[in-house]
Amino acid sequence: MPSLGDLIAPRRMGRDFRWLLASSWTSNLGDGIALAAAPLLIASLTSSPILVAAGAMMQFLPWLLFGLLAGAVADHHDRRLLVMIANASRAVIVAGLVAFLVTGYANVWIVLATAFLYGTAEVFADSAGSTLLPMLVKPADLGIGNARMQAGFLVANQLAGPPLGAFLFAVGSFWPFVLQVLCVALAVLLISRIARTPIPEHDEAAPGTKVHAIREGLRWLGHNAPVRTLVIIILVFNVTWAAPWGVLVLYATEYLGMGPVGYGALATASALGGFIAIFSFGWLEKHVSFSTLMRVCLSLEVLMHLGFALTTSPVVAFIIMFGFGLYAFVWGTISTTVRQRLVPMELQGRIASVNMVGVFGGLVIGQFIGGLLAQLFGPTAPWWFAFAGSAVTLALVWRSISHIAAAKPVLDEKSAEDVERAGEPGAGGMPLPD
Repeated sequence: MPSLGDLIAPRRMGRDFRWLLASSWTSNLGDGIALAAAPLLIASLTSSPILVAAGAMMQFLPWLLFGLLAGAVADHHDRRLLVMIANASRAVIVAGLVAFLVTGYANVWIVLATAFLYGTAEVFADSAGSTLLPMLVKPADLGIGNARMQAGFLVANQLAGPPLGAFLFAVGSFWPFVLQVLCVALAVLLISRIARTPIPEHDEAAPGTKVHAIREGLRWLGHNAPVRTLVIIILVFNVTWAAPWGVLVLYATEYLGMGPVGYGALATASALGGFIAIFSFGWLEKHVSFSTLMRVCLSLEVLMHLGFALTTSPVVAFIIMFGFGLYAFVWGTISTTVRQRLVPMELQGRIASVNMVGVFGGLVIGQFIGGLLAQLFGPTAPWWFAFAGSAVTLALVWRSISHIAAAKPVLDEKSAEDVERAGEPGAGGMPLPD
């Protein structure tokens, strides 16, 4: 009977994958703690809605400013080392905030500056980190690998981290950030245990600036129809998704009459749905084609928007949100896996960063549209916009989804040899944990 360790991280995927997974889960716990503690800290320092909203904006502004640059950097340097440096920087930045809190010199401007610097370091950490999995496991194992990475995000960042952060903040404003520093520092130590350091091939033909590297990545994306279409789908569906999500708190508390506790329970319902999906993804990957899964997930997204637009029942809202967590986890895992299989190893950072810039750009656009519609037409208007927009988009890309899922993976011979070695159970010089 396989051990728990083998069930979570199959032995065939190698020791390096286990170190990467452990580092990702640990880092996600630290980020989940801050997810609750940071807004609480800002709210305790100011009553200005603009400044409170600015704290949330720091989550996506660095991606819009530095996302493409971070991708180019990741594709031209030691990616493991970049993750270590970026995460170490994050730990130092939060440690500085702790010092201000302990000494009583913290104010809202220091917290916002900390959030921006932390978010900037996170952009470089995530851009480089997203390229490591395709370099450490075989293409056939990318699905299960991404599922395990997503599981860590769901459990540590969404379920365990926020309540722990809120509890520690009640004990003392600096305690959640102390634990966050420890988690991020431990993540650096864990990823340092990866036995080999993958370094992508450099573009010697045009050795100029990072601007050239960014252009090269955008040019490749423009000529690769499957990946280009996937990025566009993600961008548009993030616009439609963010429109109602930006005003979800008003929809839940005022329109459905659920109150603050009910609103928080909606997020929990979504996380529980994702938790169920964790255990079903392996079976789904073996028995259902990716094209079918992608169509089902996007169709459910359309129906979810319609359901929220029509319902006035909190119970129905909980059921819809549970279903959202279920299919959103599957979609996130599949879309990442497909992209990683189709992008050459030397372009993984740049294409992943373009994808993330699209994600956060879509969130900004969608939240603005949703707020405007809710202001003019009421709390259900953003849901109707999301339903119509996602339905039209799905109809336009329905046939293209087959081409995306069936596109031939890109993997050069050198990368294939590296992945073969990384997948060997004995690689790395230390016994595998059970």
